[in-house]
Amino acid sequence: MTTPAITAQGLRKSYGDKTVLDGVDLTVPEGTIFSLLGPNGAGKTTVVKILSTLISADAGTGEIRVGGHDLAADPQAVRAAIGVTGQFSAVDGLITGEENMLLMADLHHLSKEEGQRVTAELLARFDLVDAAKKPASTYSGGMKRRLDIAMTLVGSPRVIFLDEPTTGLDPRSRHNMWQIIRELVTGGVTVFLTTQYLEEADELADRIAVLHDGRIAAEGTADELKRLVPGGHLRLRFTDPDTYQNAATALHDATRDGDSLTLQIPSDGSQRDLRDILDRLDSAGIKADELTVHTPDLDDVFFALTATNDTGIPAQTEQPKETVR
Repeated sequence: MTTPAITAQGLRKSYGDKTVLDGVDLTVPEGTIFSLLGPNGAGKTTVVKILSTLISADAGTGEIRVGGHDLAADPQAVRAAIGVTGQFSAVDGLITGEENMLLMADLHHLSKEEGQRVTAELLARFDLVDAAKKPASTYSGGMKRRLDIAMTLVGSPRVIFLDEPTTGLDPRSRHNMWQIIRELVTGGVTVFLTTQYLEEADELADRIAVLHDGRIAAEGTADELKRLVPGGHLRLRFTDPDTYQNAATALHDATRDGDSLTLQIPSDGSQRDLRDILDRLDSAGIKADELTVHTPDLDDVFFALTATNDTGIPAQTEQPKETVR
């Protein structure tokens, strides 16, 4: 069994009387994309800052390990193993893209030759060769973000923290950034991603955790999280009225729409649920003309898990955390 890239036990952080993180547990396998979702102010950036050694956790926090190193005992080793791209670009607009890269190489104590080699490779990899000699202030938002991540990769980190890396980018630039992130993981890098775009987490993440009121409200794959929220269903459409009536009799729990000859059956979208409904149709000798599976999307999950009732407890569940395996 491989060592996780990131583990944190009981992560806690308060500012005065405001508790930001109240016992957050995280485990991120190597070579995966882990996405942390949550409303603005939920503490996502605080988690990134603690795991990347920028701020310290509060007393009472358990062991934190990043890149195989104990964060409390050897923060310098953690820093050597990670790269961080924050919400705000670290690019210096007064110098060229190439000069930004060479400056980062100097900070990583690379030799002049090695720094030039790494800079050339990364500029080519991120399609920035033509703009390399131009001031970074002339770059588009997407180009600055690509340069930002290229600078992060100068030290060959094995774990990369991307804190809302696509905020403010147009759809094309965002999709280009997604491809870059996928390629990073293909190369063996572990990516810890925070984002405001639920579609982004759905598209990229191997596992997703939803942070709310300082705790992890739920964690799992995108599909697993979607099954936590009620509202999923199967929709069966028929072209023959008699077949429709027979199906309605066989599936007595279905919601009927006689005008469109459709039946809607509550379902979590799982293979077992689908097989059960199809077996019921087969037993009755009925064949639907069209079958579609509808599951809640991550927007539904997000709103359900982060909505609060009058007691301040997530409306979706009274449990402090749901982990789906």
